[in-house]
Amino acid sequence: MRRMLGALAALILLAGGLLLSPVLAAGNPGPAAVSNGPVGQTAFVGVATCAGSVCHGRSEGNGAVVRQDELLRWQDPSSKGGAHSRAYAALAGKRGQQIAATLGLGNATGAPACLGCHATDAPAQLRAPVFHLSDGVGCESCHGAAGGWLPSHYTVFGTHKANVSLGLTPLENPQVRAGVCLDCHLGSSKPGHFVTHRMMAAGHPRIAFELDLFSTLQQHHDEDADYQARKGRSDSVRLWAVGQAEAVRRSLSLYAVPALANDGVFPQFSFYDCHSCHRRIFDQAERSLTFETNPGRPIPFGMPPYNDENMILLSAVARVLAPAQAAQFDAAARNFHSAMGSGRAPAQAAANKLAASAGVLSGVLAKSGGGADTAFTVVATIAGKATSPRFTDYAGSAQAVMAVDTLLNALVKQGRITVGAAAGIRGHIERAYAAVGSPNSYDPPAFRAALGEAARAIGALR
Repeated sequence: MRRMLGALAALILLAGGLLLSPVLAAGNPGPAAVSNGPVGQTAFVGVATCAGSVCHGRSEGNGAVVRQDELLRWQDPSSKGGAHSRAYAALAGKRGQQIAATLGLGNATGAPACLGCHATDAPAQLRAPVFHLSDGVGCESCHGAAGGWLPSHYTVFGTHKANVSLGLTPLENPQVRAGVCLDCHLGSSKPGHFVTHRMMAAGHPRIAFELDLFSTLQQHHDEDADYQARKGRSDSVRLWAVGQAEAVRRSLSLYAVPALANDGVFPQFSFYDCHSCHRRIFDQAERSLTFETNPGRPIPFGMPPYNDENMILLSAVARVLAPAQAAQFDAAARNFHSAMGSGRAPAQAAANKLAASAGVLSGVLAKSGGGADTAFTVVATIAGKATSPRFTDYAGSAQAVMAVDTLLNALVKQGRITVGAAAGIRGHIERAYAAVGSPNSYDPPAFRAALGEAARAIGALR
């Protein structure tokens, strides 16, 4: 888990890349390459259109307004920051081809079920001449099709507000950013944006997401005075909290869609906690229970639980930043788990109510500034007596250690603790990561103890 996600002890700007991809090395075709597409639709202009040396394709970040080495960061072959540019190539790899073959999808690089998230899968009639699927998850996957806003974007007197009005995605808005990221990092009802249990059984990794951590890993800009003047100053605690709320809302909204919630005669198991079922089985004279009862899940004994990793963390932050709504959310969560044991119809109705409650929390958290000690308080709450007993399964525990890590990073960004102080307690965070290093060796009591130690170490810096 630690190797997969990386650790954020301090503010770390992702290193610049070493090589230009073939499409970028070919040069920048410039604004003339922009195609308007059919009337009323906006063209996807492709990564190469953004790659000029006077735009985002410099070899070093020394631009006057923006860094201008954004493309190098996006395609960095040595870091997680380049993961989006490598997404399409992953389909052509051995694992990608094996998954596609197992599922009967044909070549993975042409499979609609894969391209929705492994590339900017724009409609063919909206692709400009230099647009290439092989560029992977390109600029326009996150920033929106640029045919409409590109001319305003590079104009000297252009404004961010004008760009947004022409179709640029306002990613500085936590709810908007979460929505864009969750399309692939959790799923959506769009074609090619949902990882089913069959896909995971064939070898696709389990889906996991945390908005602030993943945003930091992908960050390709500096939040200097100019950025803050145009888009405001970001707040890591707010971004993390809204990410949890939007993940809950998205998951439950998808579950409530009959076509996604069911797979043949079986439930769509991707909504459930994977490792609650995928555990060792013992057959002996005396039983060996391989799970712990979870106080947040009033479900019948032996029933697989819904994956509630984000629900647990949202409940914790709500008690700190939105106490007026926290009790309602907790009650809706318990009702949902209980309804899961009563049948499809009541579970769907309860899912809709819980999704609505998460949406309310998302709106409140998006406007909440918190205080100087908010991150400290949330860390203590996550590891506290009301929340810690709910960490009985691998997925929720992995989400918890990501939360503690990203909140520690937030404290460094806020200047509440120094980089040196954060590094001094790094060992505690590492032990918490090690406790979720593998689902096969996961031990709930050991994890809760490690998480508690990490939280106390952070609290000592308050």
